[in-house]
Amino acid sequence: MENQLREILQQVFGFEDFRPVQKQVILSVVQGKNTLALLPTGGGKSLCYQLPGIAKEGICLVVSPLIALMKDQVDQLKARGIKAAAIFSGMSLREIDTTLDNCIYGDYKFLYVSPERLKSDLFIERFKQMSVNLIAVDEAHCISQWGYDFRPSYLEIALIRAHHPDVPVLALTATATPKVIEDILEKLEMKAPSVFQQSFARENLSFSVRLVENKFEKGVEILKKIPGSAIWYVRNRQGTHQIAKALNQLGFSASAYHAGLSTEERSHRQDAWKANQVRVMVSTNAFGMGIDKPDVRVVIHTDLPENLENYYQEAGRAGRDGKKSFAVLISNEQDFEQLLSRSEMVYPPLDFLRKVYQCLANYFQMAVGSNMLSSFDFELADFCNTYNLQVLEMFYALKVLEEEGFVELNESFFAPSRIHFLVNPSQLYEIQIKYEKLDPVIKMLLRTYGGNLFSEYIKIQEFKLAKSLDMKERDLIQALNQLAKLEVADYDQRKDKPQLTFLTQRYDAGKLPLNFKRIAERKKLTQDNANLMVNYAKQTRICRTQFIQEYFGENTDRACGICDICLESKKADQPLSSEEKLKNLILETLAQGGEFTEHGLFDQIRKPTSPQNLSVLRQLVDQGLVNRNENGILNLTFDGKFSG
Repeated sequence: MENQLREILQQVFGFEDFRPVQKQVILSVVQGKNTLALLPTGGGKSLCYQLPGIAKEGICLVVSPLIALMKDQVDQLKARGIKAAAIFSGMSLREIDTTLDNCIYGDYKFLYVSPERLKSDLFIERFKQMSVNLIAVDEAHCISQWGYDFRPSYLEIALIRAHHPDVPVLALTATATPKVIEDILEKLEMKAPSVFQQSFARENLSFSVRLVENKFEKGVEILKKIPGSAIWYVRNRQGTHQIAKALNQLGFSASAYHAGLSTEERSHRQDAWKANQVRVMVSTNAFGMGIDKPDVRVVIHTDLPENLENYYQEAGRAGRDGKKSFAVLISNEQDFEQLLSRSEMVYPPLDFLRKVYQCLANYFQMAVGSNMLSSFDFELADFCNTYNLQVLEMFYALKVLEEEGFVELNESFFAPSRIHFLVNPSQLYEIQIKYEKLDPVIKMLLRTYGGNLFSEYIKIQEFKLAKSLDMKERDLIQALNQLAKLEVADYDQRKDKPQLTFLTQRYDAGKLPLNFKRIAERKKLTQDNANLMVNYAKQTRICRTQFIQEYFGENTDRACGICDICLESKKADQPLSSEEKLKNLILETLAQGGEFTEHGLFDQIRKPTSPQNLSVLRQLVDQGLVNRNENGILNLTFDGKFSG
C-alpha cells in the first residue's frame, strides 16, 4: 500500500516525497484508524485525505466550512482527472439532487460538503446509499466551543457517522489548544484515535513586535530591509487601498485585496502576486486561506488580530520554503485599547440578537416555520440602511447567529453559471427541430461541453459562448432561460453577491432558542483571547515562539534564538567581539545611505582595508546582509535586527 500511495503522490500530484508527519497520518488513515492531525498552515493537510480517498474503494466525504477552498480543490482534482463534487449554499435543490445521485452511481471519489448540509433529509438519505471510504473533517477546531471559530453545525458530523459506523474519521486542523483537541476527539466520537502533531515552532521564521506610533513608516522600513514577496495585513478594506496606494507612490509594487472586490479582480490580483509581478499584497484576513506561495519572506501586521490562533495562521504564511523569513507585528497602545474594547462588543445583548433575526425575516418576507436551507442575495449595507442599524454591531450579531446555527453568511461568494440537460439526447433533438432559434445554442453547448451535460451540472461562461455564436450575451442568456422554462435544462445563472442562508426553519424571534450559557462562555473566551494577544505584543521576557508553543500546550525550554526577544537577550548576555563590532559598524554606515566601494567604505569608517577586515565584509555579503552589485557598489539588504 505504501508504494501505491507514493505512486499516487508522484503521478497524480507531482510531489516527489511526503512532508513531515504527512506519511504517518496517511498510513494511519489507510489502516482504518480514527486519526487527528495537527499540521501547520502549508503542512499539506489536503493530501492526508486525498491520497487515501483515491487509493481506497468508494468515495471520501470531506466536511469543510470554506466554500472558496472547496470549489478550488474540486477544480484541482477534476484537472487531474479525478471525479469530485461539492455541495454548498447557493446551489439549487435540483442541482444538489443531481450531485448526490452522481456520488452514489457516478464513480465519484470526493464529495465536499459544508457542515450545514449534513442535517438535511435529502443529504442523509443519499449518504446512506453511498459507498464511503473515509469521512475527512477539515478545520476540525470548529466543532469546539473553545475553538476560535465555533460552528454548531459541526456537531452533526457525529450523527451521520451512525449511517456508516465502520468508516474511519480523519480530523484536520492547523491550530488547537489541548482543551480543543479533547473536544474534537469527544464530539467526533473518535474511539482509539491516533493523534499526530507537528511542533508549532517554525525554525526558519523570526517573530518580532515593534511598538511605534507611525506604523506605516515602520512597515516601509521593514520592506526596505527584507527583500522578496510580502503580505501586509490590516483590519479594514479602506486601509488596504490607502496603504497599497502609498506603497506604490514610494516605488513598491503593491496591490489591495479584500472580500468587497469582484471575483475577477480578486483572482487577477492574487495571480499577479503569486507570479511575483506584485511584491506586496495589502489585505484583510480575507486573503491567504488555501494560498500556498512558498517564497513569502515577510508578513507584516499593522492591526492586531483577535487572537493568537489567527495571528499564528496568518504569520505562518511566511517562509513555507524553509528559508529564513519574518513575521513582524507593528502596534501601539491605542491598538491594545481598541482590541480590548472591541472584544466587549463581539457578543451583543440577547435582545439585539432577536431584533436582528426579526429584521432578517422581515427583509426576506419569511413566514414562521418556512425557508429552511434557503439562500438569498444579501447586501449588508442595504440591510443596515433599511433598518437603521450600525454596520459593525449588525456584523457581530450575524456572527453570533451563525455560531448558534441559525444563519450562514458567505460574504466572499461567487458561483459561476451552471447548466444540466434534464432530457435524453433524442428528446433534445426534438427540441432542436421544434425551436429553430435554440438549435445553434444547443449545438454549441454539446460541442463545447459534450455528453457530461446529460449527467451533471457543467460550469459555463456566457460571454465566451456568445462570442463563439456571434451573438449578444443577453440574447444567449435569454435562450438559456427559455431552455429552463421548457424544462429541457436546469440553468443556474451565476451569483456574485454575498449569500445569506437560513439553516433552520424560521423561528418566532421572541422564542429564538439561543444558548445563553454558551454565548456567555464564548464572550469570556473572546475577551481572554484579546488579553492574551495584547500580552504577546507587550511582553519582553519570553521567546516569541515559546510563547506561542506554550499557548498551544507544547511544553519546551528551547528558545528559538531568532525572534526579537532572543536577539536582545543575546546582545545583553554577550560582550561584542571586535569582529561583531566591525560588522555592526559596517551595517550602521550602509544603513545611513550613500554608495560605497570596499575602499570607500573602510575610508568612511576609518579602518584599514586589511585582509582581516575585508574577510568580515565578505562574510556579511555571503550571509546576504550586504549586497554588492556588478560595479562593486555596496548597499544594505538586511540589518542586524532582522538577521538573526
